[in-house]
Parts: sequence; C-alpha cells; structure tokens
Amino acid sequence: MTATTASAVLDRDGLDALVATLVARGRTVIGPTVRDGAIVLAELASADDLPFGWGVELDAGRYRLVRRAGGAAFAHSAGPQSWKSFLHPSRERLWSADRTPEGDVSFTAGEPETPSYAFLGVRPCDLRAIAIQDRVLTGGRYADTGYGRRRDKALLIAAECTEPGAACFCVSTGAGPAADAGYDLALTEVAGHFLVRVGSEEGAELLDQVPHHTAGPDSESAARAAVDAARDRMGRSLPPVDLRDLMGASLDAERWDDVASRCLTCGNCTMVCPTCFCTTTEEVTDLTGDHTERWQRWDSCFDLDFSYVHGGPVRASARGRYRQWLTHKLSTWHDQFDTSGCVGCGRCIAWCPAGIDITEEVAALDAEHTAHGTETD
Repeated sequence: MTATTASAVLDRDGLDALVATLVARGRTVIGPTVRDGAIVLAELASADDLPFGWGVELDAGRYRLVRRAGGAAFAHSAGPQSWKSFLHPSRERLWSADRTPEGDVSFTAGEPETPSYAFLGVRPCDLRAIAIQDRVLTGGRYADTGYGRRRDKALLIAAECTEPGAACFCVSTGAGPAADAGYDLALTEVAGHFLVRVGSEEGAELLDQVPHHTAGPDSESAARAAVDAARDRMGRSLPPVDLRDLMGASLDAERWDDVASRCLTCGNCTMVCPTCFCTTTEEVTDLTGDHTERWQRWDSCFDLDFSYVHGGPVRASARGRYRQWLTHKLSTWHDQFDTSGCVGCGRCIAWCPAGIDITEEVAALDAEHTAHGTETD
C-alpha cells in the first residue's frame, strides 16, 4: 500500500484495540492526554487516556484547555510539547567515568536501553518537524547516535488536522493540514470514526491485527472534506514571498528594534519549537571527585552565553539574538539543511509570554522592505 491509499475505517473499539495491540507488543505508546491544565504528550495505558471531548483556545501568549461539544479525540491544537521531547530529550547522559581504588579511570557510555516508541496522534506539522530533525541530527558527518537509535525504533501514527487553532499557519509552510509522508498509519477523525491510510509495511501489518472495515467512497470523501475545510480555516499565515531573500535583505531593518523591545529573551520559543535542536554539554561530579558524568542538554540561541567566545558573547543584544533565531529559522536553514526550519505549528506564538507573533514580525519585515524598495525606485 502507498502513503496515499485510504484503506480502512476504525471505530472507537478499533482505536482501543490499536493502542492495546501496541502495548502488548512492548511499545511505549505516547500520545496526547489531559494533565496540568493542558493537553500534553505522555505515555498512554489505553485509548481512554486520549483527550476525548477536550479542545483548546489559544492566541498569542494565551492557551486555555476547554470542554467541547462531541467526543473527538484529536480536536485540539499543538500543546506545549513536541515529539522532540522523546526523540531528542532535553537532558541526556553521554558518558560517565569512575576512578578505581587503584587510581585508574574507567569510562561507561551513557546509553540506556532505547525505548520502542509508538507515537499516536502526530500532527502533519510535527511529521514534517520530525523529518527535518532526522536530516539535522542524522544526516551530517557527526550524527547524534542517541537520536538515531530512538528514531529507528519509533512508529508514527499521524492524526490529520481537522480543527486548526488560531495560532496555526502550517498551510503557508507546506506542512499541513494533510499528512503527506513519513507515517506508518495516518488517522483522519470524522464523526467519531477514524479513516486510516497506511504508509508502511509495519503499519499495514499492525492494521491487520485490529478490528476495522474497508473504507468506502463516502468515508474517504468526508475525510478529505474535513481536512480541506481545516486548510481554509487556518488562523494565521506567513506572507507569500521568498522568505530566504526577505530575511537576507532585512538584516538592518528597524523592525528588529521594535521586537527586541518586547522580547524577554527567555527562549520559550526555542524550547517549544519542534525543530530547534541546539544543545550544550555540562559536567557533573560527586563530592569525592571519583565519579563524573557528561550530560547533553538543550540550549537556546536566546541565551546570552550561547554565542560566548573569548572576550564575551557575539550577540549581546536582544535585537541580535532575536534576529539570529528568526533569520536562521526561515533563511539560513536552507543553506545548511535544504529546508526551512519552520513548520507552522504556532507553538512559538502561543507560548511566548510577551505574545510575539512570528507571522506578524515577518509581515512587518516584508512591509518595511517593500516600502524601502519603493523609495529607492
């Protein structure tokens, strides 16, 4: 089967069986669930843990969990986490070293047993983000072996977007709302049922193990209509211009001073972004000095010390750090990885405490660039 073949329909019992089958196979099933006033990603014991009947209201700097009519499981926008929390964890031990009584030093690789993940409910924007991180973390000369091990064992079950949030803009990045590639199974939730498309041999074999029935034309048509409607209701969009050229031509724009006056340089946008990948290392020792560990942890280009070299940081101002983040994300990622670093999930908008909107900032840069171009002409 191909990644575009509609093959089956699951009802609620079928979804229950899908999760139960994954658990029985030893998979650690991760999916959305309600906890701490948000829809978060966590381990699921059964399909009952999914957020049936919950949705979210969000905007720039605002996120609220709300009850909604109906019992949909995937009628919510992206929460505060992305799947990189599991594939590229925020903190990971690389190795440890111990001094023996004889004075020798022994090293142990920090490679715990790799979980066999099954990700349930991966949004199309996050599918694209995972594909980007695959390229970044495993495609170069210095591959992240920990990421590679976790990614190789992960099974991806997508959930196409039928109810985009106010902060979503995946249409303008080409990352949704339909799932186009990279999944093992893709679900489209319509009226309490789930149309299933198969994207891999493993996905086909898994589907064979759960109760389902063949999808008919009406089911396929309803699923396509729901996704198309979501495309038309996207809350935001990036301006339809060449963003690589725009960012390169906007290095001296006055808009950077405007956004810097509002930006707290807290790094929230990089922490919630599903593609940001920067890390640093730290050494942790015990009081005796006989044991030490090296840990890798997330870092952010908004951190003043991130660009520190002998004599001080390269980007000491909020203006410089915000410009670095946005220009890299939308422009120079292409030079490094042949892709944009933005998938339009809207997390950076919703979880910015100052309510800074990336689409608004890019539109302002475009307007300023156009105005200066007109004056020059």
